[in-house]
Amino acid sequence: MSNISGTVPTNGFVQKWVKEVAAMCQPDDVYWCDGSEDERERLTQAAVQCGDLIPLNQQALPGCYLHRSALNDVARTENLTFVCSEDKEDAGPNNNWMAPAESYDKLSKIFAGSMRGRTLYVIPFLMGPQGSPFSKVGIQVTDSVYVVLNMRIMTRMGKIALDHLGDSDDFTRCLHGKADLDIERRFICHYPQDNTIWSVGSGYGGNALLAKKCLALRIASKLGHKDGWLAEHMLIVGVESPDGEIHYICGAFPSACGKTNLAMLVPPATMKGWKIHTIGDDISWIRVGADGRLWAINPEAGVFGVAPGTGSNTNLNAYRTVTKDTIFTNVAMRSDGTVWWEGHDDPVPSDALDWRGEPWDPEGGTPAAHPNSRFTVSIKNCPSYSSEWEKPQGVPISAMLFGARRQKLIPLVYQSFDWQHGTFLGATLASETTAAATGAVGVVRRDPMAMLPFCGYNMGDYWQHWLSMAKRAANPPKIFRVNWFQRNERGRFLWPGFGENLRVLRWIIERCKSGGAAQETPIGYVPKASSLSGDGLNIAQSDIDQLVSVDREGWRNNLKSQSDFFATFGDRLPAGIKEEHKSLANRLKA
Repeated sequence: MSNISGTVPTNGFVQKWVKEVAAMCQPDDVYWCDGSEDERERLTQAAVQCGDLIPLNQQALPGCYLHRSALNDVARTENLTFVCSEDKEDAGPNNNWMAPAESYDKLSKIFAGSMRGRTLYVIPFLMGPQGSPFSKVGIQVTDSVYVVLNMRIMTRMGKIALDHLGDSDDFTRCLHGKADLDIERRFICHYPQDNTIWSVGSGYGGNALLAKKCLALRIASKLGHKDGWLAEHMLIVGVESPDGEIHYICGAFPSACGKTNLAMLVPPATMKGWKIHTIGDDISWIRVGADGRLWAINPEAGVFGVAPGTGSNTNLNAYRTVTKDTIFTNVAMRSDGTVWWEGHDDPVPSDALDWRGEPWDPEGGTPAAHPNSRFTVSIKNCPSYSSEWEKPQGVPISAMLFGARRQKLIPLVYQSFDWQHGTFLGATLASETTAAATGAVGVVRRDPMAMLPFCGYNMGDYWQHWLSMAKRAANPPKIFRVNWFQRNERGRFLWPGFGENLRVLRWIIERCKSGGAAQETPIGYVPKASSLSGDGLNIAQSDIDQLVSVDREGWRNNLKSQSDFFATFGDRLPAGIKEEHKSLANRLKA
């Protein structure tokens, strides 16, 4: 019998499930988390003692710690991630599938006895604002104190979740165990029909913080499909003009494509009076409001951001956000107990330990920080944080952006003709891969709505669900594609990006208000170059012209790639997507 500590909830469904898990995993102790500050301090010290956390320089970085993951456990393992629906077709070609009975049996054998000598932590957590009908409760069980401390940052944890749940059995059952961290025994399995997630053999964030991609996207997307709402891989940002008017924008970008930068954008000095209000940097849950608009909440409470490339020149707000109460994962540590990564403000250090904990040679050709190294920090730390994050009804969305990393073809920004065409723009999103997932970097791959790794059901059905939102929402947002990453023949970026992206947001807002100079092209409404230029923009007119040009021949060549991708969905491909593909082909011929 395990030793039990902490306050056990009165909810019988939660008690029963945790007992079943404990009987299988056989921990020495079961600890029920309450989310208190006293608990955080105790568990932090426990994490330091067991080596999961390394204290950093508390004068320079108060409340900050470093974690080093196993060398084979540094990113999401998409090839080991499964959707275990009853019917394989419901998982779709966008997901790996395993039969539920087979996967439960396989993982049960790995979990059996895997927590002997360890503590099983029970984490009640709430996704979304307190009192919101949008919000969902999860109970995560884990043998990792590192996971507990990250979940405390990323969710509303403890009593607040149990109060929201009450006596209901409507909670996501999240079982996580490190086991032996053997990649051959690593599986991340989702059971939409059971509202359940099992993850074993990994301690990395996206595989182990089950509130994040697993619940907030894979499980929630299926819940949204059933109940008429959207769970999306989207930031939420409020853009305030000098006259005080605020427009809220959602934006979907694959990992490491500038999403956190955009969510925390710092207006350039030349755009006086403009302000940014950060609601969320990664995930949006979106519903139709009584006014016919789409309203969004950020279900998370923290930011799990990519460290490399984060500096005061690229993302000043993020850089300031991580100066206290932050857990860093797989960054470099200098001899003075501070952290460093490629793109950090400080010069390259000569006395650092790399992300593996080994002495780092700046001339050795290997990075000091892992390219997918991370920081976990409360969203309230962000200087541009908006208290609208806590509004139970969320915020009304004026525009949705689909962005990706493309050196050619995709203009800086263009607008869809209507909602169906906008869904098509999202469905055809393709990006150059980054280090956020295992595999080759720099390869162009399809990533519809930036959801290919995260959609918890057949993507053909998902697109149909998107198309159906137009019937539910009388006043849906305008939809845009953006691409900050165009390069010229010499490999130089054409657009300065970062704070200057506000110029693009300004044009987007003007379009939402039936203004903004644009020209109709075969791919959508593209801004006139004059709409983007202005005081303080240090960029050649020829570069602006290229940024908004449409390469018709390149787009014609792109049609077959779209067709090949869509063909993988067979008869699940919606008629509306087929119509838009055919219409694009006809417009390009004209």
